[in-house]
Amino acid sequence: MKPEIYKDSINKENTKKESTKKESIKLEIRNYLLKISSFAIEQVFTELETSPKGLSIEEVEERVKKYGKNDIAREKPLPWYWMILNNFKNPFILILVVIGIVSYLTEDIRATIVVSMMVIISVLMRFMQEYRSSRAAEALRVMVRTTATVKRLPKEETLQQKKIKTKKDIPLEELVPGDIIYLSAGDMIPADVRLIRSKDLFISQSALTGESMPVEKYDVSDLKDLTDSSQENTKKDQNVRLQNPSQNPLEMNNLCFMGTSVISGFGKAVVIATGARTHFGSLAKNIIGYRPQTSFDKGINSVTWILINFIMVMIPIVFLINGILKGDWKDAFLFSLAVAVGLTPEMLPMIVTANLAKGAVAMSRFKVIVKRLNSIQSLGAMNILCTDKTGTLTQDKIILEKYLNASGEDSVRVLELGFLNSYFQSGLKNMLDLAILDHAQIKYELNIHEDYKKIDEIPFDFLRKRMTIVVRKDEEEHLLICKGSVDEVIHICSHIEHNDKIISETANHTNHIHSSIELANKLSADGFRVIAVAYKTLPLNNKSYTVKDEQNFTFLGLMAFLDPPKETAIEAIKILQEHSIQVKILTGDNDIVTKRICEEVNLSFQNVLLGSDIENMTDEILSTQVEDTTVFAKLTPLQKARIIKSLQGNGHIVGYLGDGINDAPALRDADVGISVDSATDIARESADIILLEKSLLVLGEGVIKGREVYGNIIKYIKMTTSSNFGNVFSVLIASAFLPFLPMLPLQLLIQNLLYDFSQLSIPWDKMDKEFLRKTRRWDPKGIAKFMVFIGPISSIFDITTFILMWTVYQANSIASQALFQSGWFVEGLLSQTLIVHMIRTKKIPFFQSIASLPVIITTTIIMGFGIYLPFSELGTAVQLIPLPGSYFLFLLLTLVSYCALTQLIKIWYIKKFKSWL
Repeated sequence: MKPEIYKDSINKENTKKESTKKESIKLEIRNYLLKISSFAIEQVFTELETSPKGLSIEEVEERVKKYGKNDIAREKPLPWYWMILNNFKNPFILILVVIGIVSYLTEDIRATIVVSMMVIISVLMRFMQEYRSSRAAEALRVMVRTTATVKRLPKEETLQQKKIKTKKDIPLEELVPGDIIYLSAGDMIPADVRLIRSKDLFISQSALTGESMPVEKYDVSDLKDLTDSSQENTKKDQNVRLQNPSQNPLEMNNLCFMGTSVISGFGKAVVIATGARTHFGSLAKNIIGYRPQTSFDKGINSVTWILINFIMVMIPIVFLINGILKGDWKDAFLFSLAVAVGLTPEMLPMIVTANLAKGAVAMSRFKVIVKRLNSIQSLGAMNILCTDKTGTLTQDKIILEKYLNASGEDSVRVLELGFLNSYFQSGLKNMLDLAILDHAQIKYELNIHEDYKKIDEIPFDFLRKRMTIVVRKDEEEHLLICKGSVDEVIHICSHIEHNDKIISETANHTNHIHSSIELANKLSADGFRVIAVAYKTLPLNNKSYTVKDEQNFTFLGLMAFLDPPKETAIEAIKILQEHSIQVKILTGDNDIVTKRICEEVNLSFQNVLLGSDIENMTDEILSTQVEDTTVFAKLTPLQKARIIKSLQGNGHIVGYLGDGINDAPALRDADVGISVDSATDIARESADIILLEKSLLVLGEGVIKGREVYGNIIKYIKMTTSSNFGNVFSVLIASAFLPFLPMLPLQLLIQNLLYDFSQLSIPWDKMDKEFLRKTRRWDPKGIAKFMVFIGPISSIFDITTFILMWTVYQANSIASQALFQSGWFVEGLLSQTLIVHMIRTKKIPFFQSIASLPVIITTTIIMGFGIYLPFSELGTAVQLIPLPGSYFLFLLLTLVSYCALTQLIKIWYIKKFKSWL
């Protein structure tokens, strides 16, 4: 077994054990949260050994020792020296290091210098790019809020002092279980907490669940201040909650979780879990540790071992043949070392790094930061993109889409009364209010400042699910405007406005009410968030309005809200599909809303799977279902990761785009994890690529860059492997019949170095458009096949050059070996360099596809230098001699014939194997 495969299997086994342990901890945390949720608040205090007065300083110090700080696990960037050392792990670098050491020990100083330069340049290039990327990603880490408002008892000796201030702001990491904290609009929830009391407390849980709408949080036991009728509803609500306990803590209405945020209202809560014991913390643990190999890693490793095996087989053969036939074992050894350098694609790490670095620079122009260089190629190889809905396909902003009267027709009057209600309500506006107030022209059309005055307000609460404001428009009456849940608003309506007429409680009234309810249900089924608007008028009075006044209203109409699709979503999905990428939606939101969005962005879907369905599926069944399913809704974080692993198990290269805490495991497990700069810390840390703009259009550009990177890397690999295979084949033939070495070791090293320089411009080459349209992945068998079929072509013309030099120019003795070696040096270098243009495209080079200017310049310079070298002093120093003029006519004929035969073989190869690069 190969060492790295063995190591990988151990890592996977350790990962499996660690995953089982993490699952056990997650289950324990979930059960604990559910238990705390079911307790009365007095039981919670008892369980946590605290009180409504908070903890003393001494108790806090003890609990910090017991529970640790309120920190979340995260990966720290490697120090610069570890980054450099990690870059020496590449097998080709290690081979070159060994060759360099052997060259030094055999006192071949020139070879030692050449090999050392190759190692240093490759390692430093890769380090510099990775270091820059690491620092840029670290700079993105921004904490939204760093303190929490907590109630702490002072030290015992000062407890008797009067008017002690017990509220104070402390760093988040200093919170401990049992602390009493205060929440207000704009706060991040600093730990997992159980509510003690709340008022209009709306929490955004989108980072954990993916649902775009905020949810109201409250404690059912805290209802003693409500009216008698409300108390009766409370009892019913409490019974429902106790009889049908949720299996998902996130759905519990009296729990708030670390990583979520307060949209509006305020609350008081007790901390029940901190750090790694929070729901957020359990997700953070899932992304720390062993990271699965990506398709890029696996592809490079496969190619590496093919080439290493080839080197290990061929070098001993070259050494033995030359040692036995020539009798000079030292020269044979030095020659075999030179052949080893020639066979080693020593520029592969450099070419790969240069390609990836160039791709990273190009992607930065499209507002993309590449954290892990290898992810660029994985992005190009991706054939399935899994993405959350919110903010990717949608604008991540609620808008008022429809305002309809009881007949289902557009009604400005519904918008006007809804606007008045939202405008005059006190406190922070929720997302629906803000969407209504976006229609700012209504403010001026109604002349609100001049014609309306707020008289009173009946605030929203979670039992009534409605709120009423009272305004005075003239000196004759008060106008009460109510908006809220459709069922709750209709419940207080005794009339309905239809075609500008007020219909009282009659059979006709009932029919119209039922029609309105059906319309609301239809809008909800279409993915809208629907509220109702009602009103009534009363004579002027000086009374204070209460919930008891919410009766005998007139039902006016409905307001429907939607998180609309982005304008660019349709175009982006079309581009991705044109480039052979399937888009699948993985969301924590409900399936109704998700299906509607898919329809609006022209993303067709045949099947929808819910998280509850997936939970009961075996891995075998899921692997079948994921192929035909486009929409996955109501998912937990681990269900998202499970779907990705299932797709990977089916042979797909999977990318995942997400920005929430709930996306972290999926980002970690995907072949390429993609997040945004505004994402949660844990999502950014899990991602390989960070977008400065959350757009699928940006991703489309990234995919093209990724495929260009892959194309240029595979060009180099196929050029090098085929050329090296042909050279070794030629060396074996020449060694079998020549009385001298076909080329001196130093000459072979120089030829190899010049050839490598000719390929340094490959990262700046362009790819044919046809190549970029299809998903590309590593195919080690295809590389080996390419090497075997294309490599020997050069050997044919090497052999014709041997015959030419042996017969025509009589270079057939030890005395004339310099002429033979010079002739093969020039022909070998020019043919190898020219093959760059033949292999870089499946088309006819120079006619149907022209290389980029840097490639043309470098190959021309190297070919010119190769011709000049035997005539120079440098050539004389390495025992090359000038060639006769007639030789160059034969050289021209050889190169033209080589290109023609290669093109014919290329046409046959593409026809037979349906591929080239």
